[in-house]
Amino acid sequence: MARLLLKSGIVVTQDAALGVLPSGDVLVEDGRIAAIAPSLAAEDAETMDCAGHFVMPGLINAHMHTWQTALRSVAADWTLLEYFRHVHAGLATVFTPEDIHIATLAGALNQLDHGVTTLVDWCHNNPTPEHTDAGIAGLKESGIRAAFFHGSPKPDPKPGEPHFSEVPHPRREIERLLNGPLADRNALVTLGMAVLGPHYSTLEVSAHDFALAREMGMVASMHQGGGEAKTPGGWETLMAEGLVGPHINIVHGNNLTDAQLKAFVELGVSFSITPENEMAQGHGHPITGRLRALGSAPSIGVDLESAISGDMFTVARMALASQRALDNAAERTKSGGIPATSTVPAAEAFDWITMRGAAMLGKGDRIGSLAPGKQADIAVMSLGPLAMWPVHDPMATVIMQGSGARVRDVLVAGRFAKRDGKLLRSDIADIRTRLAASGERMLDQLKVPSVSRQVAAQ
Repeated sequence: MARLLLKSGIVVTQDAALGVLPSGDVLVEDGRIAAIAPSLAAEDAETMDCAGHFVMPGLINAHMHTWQTALRSVAADWTLLEYFRHVHAGLATVFTPEDIHIATLAGALNQLDHGVTTLVDWCHNNPTPEHTDAGIAGLKESGIRAAFFHGSPKPDPKPGEPHFSEVPHPRREIERLLNGPLADRNALVTLGMAVLGPHYSTLEVSAHDFALAREMGMVASMHQGGGEAKTPGGWETLMAEGLVGPHINIVHGNNLTDAQLKAFVELGVSFSITPENEMAQGHGHPITGRLRALGSAPSIGVDLESAISGDMFTVARMALASQRALDNAAERTKSGGIPATSTVPAAEAFDWITMRGAAMLGKGDRIGSLAPGKQADIAVMSLGPLAMWPVHDPMATVIMQGSGARVRDVLVAGRFAKRDGKLLRSDIADIRTRLAASGERMLDQLKVPSVSRQVAAQ
């Protein structure tokens, strides 16, 4: 693999020792970062001018149901209950493997286009192995680094069928994937488990799934919240049985008690929140501040492109603003006035979409920051003529003025996925057509009008 020198950028490393270089160089060799310094000489390397650009670690989208990409904006006005009814009990049941493939491919490419180099694809619409394999194929074809979190569908049961909450995660399918398409645990696309957890399953199923994930050495991620728990007191039982630890990832968690959060943090559990969609659909306030009070912090995800945009900068700002609003309101209630200073530094929000995502995946030694020896997962974002200039505080500028639309170049393991503002693919028009056709066919089940074809034809 050729050597590449990223020259004269504002290098935001997220590395404690290196910090921010107001003007710096990053040398890439064999898919890894070889050196970072104010100035590097590498005469045999291809040089790319990054003056007037941020050079930063690729973002990590810690939770997204990428299979819903063809349904963009359909759920924009739905509450969580409407989403359950229309998507899981409705639209999800008519997905073919090709629908899963095109949605996952297009969704992953859009993440790359917006500076995301690692995607946690939480796939819980895989009624057959063919659906699962189609999603994995879409991720691999995109070129993104991804954790495919294998889940299970949630349709209304037919007569004689058990409710999904009573069905253990399929060991045979996990073993098939580990012995087949996801056998290489050091590959770009790796495997995790998207389980039901005690909020959405029986205690027996939760205990089975937690133990299976630990046995297989992978993350078990689960939604927590949205109505009454299927197993009240389930978490306490699972903790008492020693089944809760660093391999457990809780998504949302809005309704957890302070005592539960404290116990989870002490056990090394990770948290992934989706602040924009949580506030929009009725989950409750994101738990950002509650985690910070315990010395922890969340990773962040988009959640649903059927409801919101896929821009991680927007989601990070939502997390930051929502927690500042809660803190400001609490201070007004306490003292009747405005806080003396902001409670959450903007720089923390960048950590949530980089290092915290890497830690959740157990890959903090490989991704999430720029440092010699780490994977060359890099995003280069333009300041533009006016949009992000002048830069007084690089970290604050990245979060408060950053946008996926400003990302010029993206590298995953040292290979360009996007360069000079364009994804390196010649089939984008075909992907758009296939994605629109997939969405229109499924939306016809609900008689929802679509204008994708008319727009594409213009």
